[in-house]
Amino acid sequence: MKTSKNDFIEIEFIGKIKDSGDVFDTNVEKELKKLNPEAKAKPFIFALGHKMFLDALDDFLIGKEIGKEYEIDLTPEKAFGKREQKAIQIVPARVFKENKLNPFPGAVFNFDGKSAKVLSVNGGRILVDFNHPLAGKEVSYEIKILRKVDKKQEQIRAFNDFLFKQDFKFEVKDKKLILNVPKEMKEFVELFKDKYKEVFGLDLVVKPANL
Repeated sequence: MKTSKNDFIEIEFIGKIKDSGDVFDTNVEKELKKLNPEAKAKPFIFALGHKMFLDALDDFLIGKEIGKEYEIDLTPEKAFGKREQKAIQIVPARVFKENKLNPFPGAVFNFDGKSAKVLSVNGGRILVDFNHPLAGKEVSYEIKILRKVDKKQEQIRAFNDFLFKQDFKFEVKDKKLILNVPKEMKEFVELFKDKYKEVFGLDLVVKPANL
């Protein structure tokens, strides 16, 4: 059986920096323990063609055989982008102070969803690198397609986890997907109505969990 666009599949993967062979990302237990002995491997289930994995890997996995193992090398352009000098910027110290952050060389922070590494601190001027940590690197992936995920309940749980890193209670009823979410998250989750419609063909109804 081959995979198709929109299929949900479960995979095991190992991502390595090509020139050094160092693992930077994986959900294979024995490899993950080398990165962090306390970490626990989680199944990775995602929908093909919906930007839930690197675009190049997403495209590569369409039309592949379930149960088989694959290897693929990616150039920086296909992986995490080239390193760009313009992504190295000076950020005023007050920005860190306002966010109650203590900048020091080597520290990594999150600015509006972007990873930022502090390169140097000079008075009120903080030199920050907004390049992805793997920008400019050629990488390789070893991927095993474990199975196709057909159960709607399992698909929805995986999609919720991908978007929000949470396991919401939900039900499917009359072509509607009813999600019960924390009250403070309701407006944010509703922003993804179109995406749920695209992936599942269901109208999203968001209800506060505490009501």
